[in-house]
Amino acid sequence: MALREIVGHSRIVSLLARSIAEGSLPPSLIFAGPEGVGKRRVAEACAQALNCQAPVTGAELPGCGICAICTRVSRGVFSDVRLVTPGENGSIRIDQIRDAIGQVGYRPFEGRRHVTIIDNADALMPAAQNALLKTLEEPPPSSVFILVTARPDSLLSTVRSRCSQIRFARLSAADVAVVLERDHKYSKRDALAVAAAADGSVGRALSVEAGDFSDARTDAQLLLRAARAQGDARTRVERAKDLVKGSGGSASSEREYLGARLQALSSLVRDLGVLASGADVGLLANADLRSELDALSTSFGSERALDVFAAVDRAQEALDRNVSPKVVADWLALQI
Repeated sequence: MALREIVGHSRIVSLLARSIAEGSLPPSLIFAGPEGVGKRRVAEACAQALNCQAPVTGAELPGCGICAICTRVSRGVFSDVRLVTPGENGSIRIDQIRDAIGQVGYRPFEGRRHVTIIDNADALMPAAQNALLKTLEEPPPSSVFILVTARPDSLLSTVRSRCSQIRFARLSAADVAVVLERDHKYSKRDALAVAAAADGSVGRALSVEAGDFSDARTDAQLLLRAARAQGDARTRVERAKDLVKGSGGSASSEREYLGARLQALSSLVRDLGVLASGADVGLLANADLRSELDALSTSFGSERALDVFAAVDRAQEALDRNVSPKVVADWLALQI
């Protein structure tokens, strides 16, 4: 994936592209930030840009993404780009690092730059990190090391001090939805629903059953609609049945089914709090439901939204403690 195809992280992409074009990219980098936000993809895009055969003109970002070199980098079969990942034991051993260092001691074979990407760099064994120190401080000519991690503080301070650190933020829900639609063939409805609860992480979004979560969000909306009039407890309890009724009947399936609806409800109530507080609407996770949220916000002011959010959190805790899903659903309906 070329730099121009990266979704989100526009400031970082612009900075990296300019540095690559000007030949000023630091040779030792740490890409730090939450899991699943695209750090490794950006690292691979940098490897493409550093070796791409296509000339850059005008305001184009380096790295065409379609030439022979860019294609092979994306497939992981380009000799001058190396990806180091944890082994079966979950660690990156010293022999893996020595092998990578040995490779960059030679001139690039096919491209212009050696690029070594160490994914999940926090899995580096202490000995492996120590083996990297001299190379990070005085990297061989034409080489770039990129350490990708969600836990940069797990790296030795001596490693961190030798690298320029670039911090990635979480993606917006809209950006997560774009990636799900474009790269993972989600329908627009499913992509928007899952993205709303993904907390800015494509990786987390992919761990959710899309169709199931879309239905969960619909059930959460219906419960909030029924709860507009706080005095109508009977209607709310009836609606609470929807939070467990489609689960299949077993205790485990009821728990999983209700858990998805609590997650969707938490996301919606958070957005109601955003609207009630007058905060930037760009913070909305369920931006595609803006009209629905506006209608609900007339009944859910900031104090009520906060109370409901706390009730949802307590319901999830009760579910985790093995309380009956039906009891949890009924209790929650009366708290909203």
